[in-house]
Amino acid sequence: MHIEILVEDSSGEKLLQVLLPQLLGPQGEPHTWRLHAYKGIGRIPQGLVTKADPAKRILLDQLPKLLRGYGNSPGIDAVVVVLDTDKRDCAAFLSELKAAADACHPAPDTLFRLAVEEIEAWYLGDQVALLEAYPRAKRDVLRKYVQDSACDTWELLADAVHSGGSAAIKSAGGPLPGQVKHEWAEKIGPFMDIERNISPSFAKLRDGLRRLAARAV
Repeated sequence: MHIEILVEDSSGEKLLQVLLPQLLGPQGEPHTWRLHAYKGIGRIPQGLVTKADPAKRILLDQLPKLLRGYGNSPGIDAVVVVLDTDKRDCAAFLSELKAAADACHPAPDTLFRLAVEEIEAWYLGDQVALLEAYPRAKRDVLRKYVQDSACDTWELLADAVHSGGSAAIKSAGGPLPGQVKHEWAEKIGPFMDIERNISPSFAKLRDGLRRLAARAV
C-alpha cells in the first residue's frame, strides 16, 4: 500500500518521519508513504472551489483540489491528513472534513486524524519520552496538564522544557517558535513509544493507520 500523508506544518512532518516506521513498518516493507508539509491550516474553500495561491501552501485552502488530484492518480491507495484542532470543536471539524472529502469526485480513500488541541499533546502523552529528552523539565508544570485538553498546549510544553518558557519564545518572535517545535520533534520523537502514549488523539492516529494498512494484507 502507498499512502500520501499531508501535515499542516514542517514540525509535524519531522515528528511523523520518526514515528511512521513504528506505525507502518520500515519504508517499503511492505508499505510506502510520502510526507507533505504545508505552511498552515487555512480553511476549506466555499463550494470546494480552490482559489487560493497554491504557492502559499496552506493545507485546507488546497484540500479539495489535492483530493481530486489524488483520486485521479494511479498507485495512490490512501491519503492521510493530519491536523491540529486548535480551538475548534473536534466532532464538528471532523464532520466538515469528511463532508468535503465525500464531495470530491473522484476521491481517494481518505483518513483524517486530529491532534487535540495541538500536536504537542502527543509529546505530553508520552512523558517518559519527554523526560528522556528533557530530564530537567518542570514536573510541576507537566502535572497540571489534562491530556488532550484545550489549554494552549504548546505553551504549556514550552513552560515545562524551555528556558524562560513560552513567554520567552513569544517575546523573541521571528522564527523561534517554529525552531523550538522542530527541536521537540527531533529530541522527543526518537524516544516515543507508540504503545505507551496515553493521548487519545494519538491512539486514533495509530489505530487508524493500522486499520488502513491491514486492508492491503
